[in-house]
Parts: sequence; C-alpha cells; structure tokens
Amino acid sequence: MIHMTHSARKGKVFNPLFLALLVVVIAVLSLFIGVQELHLGDLFSLTDSQRMILWHSRIPRTISLIMAGSTLSVCGLLMQHLTQNKFVSPTTAGTMASARLGIIVAIIFFSQSALIHKTVIAFLFATLGTIAFTLFLRTVKLKNSIMVPLVGMMFGNIVSSISTFAAVQYEVVQNVSSWMQGNFSLIHSGNVSLLLLTLPLLALIALFGHYFSIMGLGKETSEKLGIPYGVMELLGISLVALGTTLVILTAGSIPFVGIIIPNLISIKLGDHFGNTLFPTAFAGAIFLLVMDILARTIVFPYEIPISVVTGAVGSVLFIYLLLKGGKG
Repeated sequence: MIHMTHSARKGKVFNPLFLALLVVVIAVLSLFIGVQELHLGDLFSLTDSQRMILWHSRIPRTISLIMAGSTLSVCGLLMQHLTQNKFVSPTTAGTMASARLGIIVAIIFFSQSALIHKTVIAFLFATLGTIAFTLFLRTVKLKNSIMVPLVGMMFGNIVSSISTFAAVQYEVVQNVSSWMQGNFSLIHSGNVSLLLLTLPLLALIALFGHYFSIMGLGKETSEKLGIPYGVMELLGISLVALGTTLVILTAGSIPFVGIIIPNLISIKLGDHFGNTLFPTAFAGAIFLLVMDILARTIVFPYEIPISVVTGAVGSVLFIYLLLKGGKG
C-alpha cells in the first residue's frame, strides 16, 4: 500500500500536465518580480510605464526563460540518448563552446552581416564541434560515465581558449561578452523572436522521438530494427546544435541545464525518451524560471547573471550525479 501510494504521488508530481501548470504559476510570479513595482492588482489599471515594462520586458523575458530552459533540457536529453551516456550535454560535449567560437568568427569576419547569417555560422560551428566530439568519443577506449563528460569539458575548454584568443587578438572582447555569460536582463520584445524558432525544433524532436528512443539501445540494435542510424544521428546532432545556438545568441551561455534536468527526471521516470521528453522540457523551464527569480532577488535591486546562479546550483547537482553515477 505504501509503495502504491508513493508511486501514485510520483506519477502525479511528474505528470506533464501538472508540470505545465507549475510552469504557468511560476511564470506569472516571475512577471511581478523586478526593480519596477508591479502587483497583480495593477493589471486592471496599468500606467504607461507599467504597461511598457510588462509588454516589452517582463513578458518577453519570461517567454525566453521558458523556451531556453525547455530547449537546453531537451537538447541534453537527446545528446544523452545519441551518445548513450548520462553525462553528455551541450555543456559537456563542446556544443556551447563551438557555437561561441562561431559567433566570434562571424563578428570578426562578417561584422556587417544580418543576425540570420551569424546564426547560420554559429550553427555550423556548433554542429561541427559536436560531430568532432562524437567522433573523438568513438576512439576513447575508457567510456565510463565519468570519463566521457570530463573529456567533453576538456574539449570545450580548448575551444573556449581559442575563442578567447581570437576575441582578444581582434579586439572584439566587449562585443562578445554578452554571449560568454548568460543573462536575460537584456531580453525585450525586439530580440525574443529568435528563441521562438525553438518551438518547431522541439516539435521535430518530439516527432522523431520514437527513433531517438530506439537509438538509445545502440547502433547495432537500431540498425537491426530498421533505423537509419547515421542519418538520424546527424539529424539529432543538428537539432541540438541549432537549439543551443538559438539560446546562446539570445541569452548567452547557460551551463548545466542540459545535463542535470534530464538526469533528475530519468531518476524518477526511467530512461525511455518518449516518456521523459515532455517532463524534461517542463522541468527545464521551471528550473530556469526559478534560477532567474533567484538571480533577481539575491542582491535586490541588483541582478546577478543567471549563468552564475545556474553554475553554482548546477555544479553541486552535477557533482552529486557524478558520484551517484560513479557508484552505479
């Protein structure tokens, strides 16, 4: 009886509908947090200043937090299935670092180009970087749960060092500083549209969710079941690279979301991609919304970059997951 009660409670807490409702509740709370006072009762008698802040700052920021959290979490989940390793994510596979390098290259050599051109360049670098990590991973003989993310983080640090050197060499450090550190304070109605492109991206991942679930069983098993493994692997890497690029171009680098959220969800719901996809997306949105609220309230009225908060909380959870994985 106790076991059944616990299982029922767990199912309720991680039910996608419950998590979606929780996203809405926290998102509404997020709208009323900031230097400019705004209360629920003010919605019926907004001043011009309050209306401008709500529609041009608070709402776009909240939407971007939801989309970024969902995208990074789902990209992490997809990476883990493609590599069959629980500790691989855009952070630990060099995807974020490669996207940043692409942005720096775009700024240096294509400074007058439109944002879409910079997006394409960053996406290509992110894709190539992730493919390079995947190919390198196949040559590593020791593929335990701890070695793989450490190798990925070393790879990412090498790419980041190249990015920093190029930025200093061409004197564009100030131009790329916003993409080096995640921060949603500059999000407004004019630049949130790029993150909305993650909606069709997430829809594509859900559409091919069945194939990605099977790919988690390995290449040989997937091919025996008729899955074109190479094609689907390239598609998965491309989707991860594009999602990561869109987040970085809009809000900057946000560490650990793509690794800790999928792992925490899988501990409760198992490793089936289809069963964990939507809970992971909603949990990622919840996590980033909460981290942003903390970033805005810890030293109120000042604001800490969200990457600092997610880095502090995420590193603790990452160490916990590593120790848990190492024992398992």
